[in-house]
Amino acid sequence: MTEDTRPESRIREEICTVGASLYNRGYTVGAAGNISARLDDGWLITPTDACLGRLDPAALSKVDAAGNWVSGAKPSKTLALHQGIYRANPEARGIVHTHSTHLVALTLAGVWRPDEVLPPITPYQVMKVGRIPLIAYRRPGDPQVAAEVAALAAQVRGALFERLGPVVWERSVAHAAYALEELEETARLWLMSQPRPEPLDAAALEELRAAFGARW
Repeated sequence: MTEDTRPESRIREEICTVGASLYNRGYTVGAAGNISARLDDGWLITPTDACLGRLDPAALSKVDAAGNWVSGAKPSKTLALHQGIYRANPEARGIVHTHSTHLVALTLAGVWRPDEVLPPITPYQVMKVGRIPLIAYRRPGDPQVAAEVAALAAQVRGALFERLGPVVWERSVAHAAYALEELEETARLWLMSQPRPEPLDAAALEELRAAFGARW
């Protein structure tokens, strides 16, 4: 990950563009999901109960480095979750959380393992996403969830909330969305495949680590 040095106005536009793209393609519906970005003087986050398909750059919530709401609409109730990730992982510059259908369905059907919700079945899943742990169900906004994710934030790129969907962080909002989309498509492949595909073997994983710096 590298530091995002773009002006705040460009980051505001990116949040809205990514939100509309995810919404228009069905990765989130209604007023579900949230997006945030790290700034030099705090964070931007989508407002509470905002539709990701209809975001206004000027209305995005801004909070300062101490977490105080300073401008825009009221911040999402998941603000503590986002703050915890940023504080635990200095390289994270963007976070995306959705209620993506196939990933929620995966938690209902049963994940592969609690520490690894999907096996490594495609090279781009390994390269762009990596291992994703499951976070057991708690109500939306529960502070214990924020604490659990923060404890993992430096080791992985995301987590999957049981019955609620994925949260993914990366070097920008756009890159977080790319990783989330790869994860959702992998879940779709896994759920639609009968019999289930075999995971990539140890040699294939080592080759991806050596060639691309994959973390698995």
